[in-house]
Amino acid sequence: MSIISINPANGQQIKEYATLNDEQVAAKIEQGHQAWLSWRKTGHDLRRALLYELAGVLRERKQQLAELMANEMGKPVIQGAAEVEKCAVCCEYYAQFAETHLADKLLSSGASKSYASYQPLGIVLAVMPWNFPLWQVFRFLAPALAAGNCGVLKHASNVPGCALAIEEMVVAAGFPANVFQTLLISSSMVEKVIENPRIIAVTLTGSTAAGISVARKAGEMLKKTVLELGGSDAYVVLADADLELAAQTCVNSRLINSGQSCIASKRFIVEEPVLEKFTQLVLEKMKAKRLGDPLDPATEIGPQARADLRDELHDQVRRSVEKGAVCILGGEIPPGNNAFYPATILTNVNSDVPSYHEELFGPVASIIAAKDEEDAIRIANDSVFGLGSAVFTQDLAKGERIAATELQAGSSYVNERVQSDPRLPFGGVKTSGYGRELGEFGIREFVNIKTVYIR
Repeated sequence: MSIISINPANGQQIKEYATLNDEQVAAKIEQGHQAWLSWRKTGHDLRRALLYELAGVLRERKQQLAELMANEMGKPVIQGAAEVEKCAVCCEYYAQFAETHLADKLLSSGASKSYASYQPLGIVLAVMPWNFPLWQVFRFLAPALAAGNCGVLKHASNVPGCALAIEEMVVAAGFPANVFQTLLISSSMVEKVIENPRIIAVTLTGSTAAGISVARKAGEMLKKTVLELGGSDAYVVLADADLELAAQTCVNSRLINSGQSCIASKRFIVEEPVLEKFTQLVLEKMKAKRLGDPLDPATEIGPQARADLRDELHDQVRRSVEKGAVCILGGEIPPGNNAFYPATILTNVNSDVPSYHEELFGPVASIIAAKDEEDAIRIANDSVFGLGSAVFTQDLAKGERIAATELQAGSSYVNERVQSDPRLPFGGVKTSGYGRELGEFGIREFVNIKTVYIR
């Protein structure tokens, strides 16, 4: 069996990779366990130094990695370079702060001394998607290594080159052999990996269906999971918003990574008094975005990652129009052997329309009218998802109240697009998953919070 990498901009095969069999996978996991027995005893000074080295390797290979992502999954090369930089910053963040985040916490009890100690657990399996093929991995990898854990990666099947490049960079930075390994395997083998007694936990970023499948198996094996799943982020635009700022932010968020981001703005919920003006601004700004070759630095929207994903997206648009949505921009598949899809806007979206409920993973914006602030919040929360959210208003106290207490999501931003940041906890609620990545909360997800009691 093999994995074939296809360039979504032209449909051409890049490379074919041999996959591992069950025995090879088991051997690699055992190697990882043996590496962990030593790695867990290393101090923060060594881990810090190696993470800084890894940040340096990322920056040295920035252009090469950006081109690799462009070729494997269509990310515009400028955005790819920014993704590499973000990974380097994440490594530096945990190099600087892991020791503080994992410092013993003194606790009051009847003992002469008692405290919580954060101890490494072992090998974490990461099941990762293609849309941010480096960043999704590094936001697990940097804190895992900083905490003294080891990792194995099952990456998406369309980005095997990126998966192997990450392993190569960990080695180049000087980490001990086998503390991190890529497993080139099919999705059908993931359950067997979870069953391996050396695997102590699983982190997954992907669809809700994939999360349910992994959580079910991990639950059978009594192994902890952190899941970052789908999202249909609501951006609430109130009547007193700075409409220019709101429209620009909504468009930039909707089109990042050619619309293929879990935390992209997907539903623009707008109070009726400013609906017409906001819609016109969004139309002008989305029209101006350039669709083209992801290797061209001027390109702002590349192809979708695979042709079948593009076709699924188009079917969602078609079904939404059939149910009453009005397509005022885009909505047509370009000719040729590629996976391109243009910036698209759907208006007149209501609860009867598929794009109201479903996650549209591509450059398609749904504009939904709200009667007032209360109605806008109701619509925003009328979703099975709860990953990110935003509210736009010039009344900052009102915006903070809505973000903090009204919007049902793992992140709520005021007058800014939702984004992941190494310093801030990241994750969702409802069917968008559970657990947190990044910040001090993320590094503590996969450690033994051990009570130490001295009489």
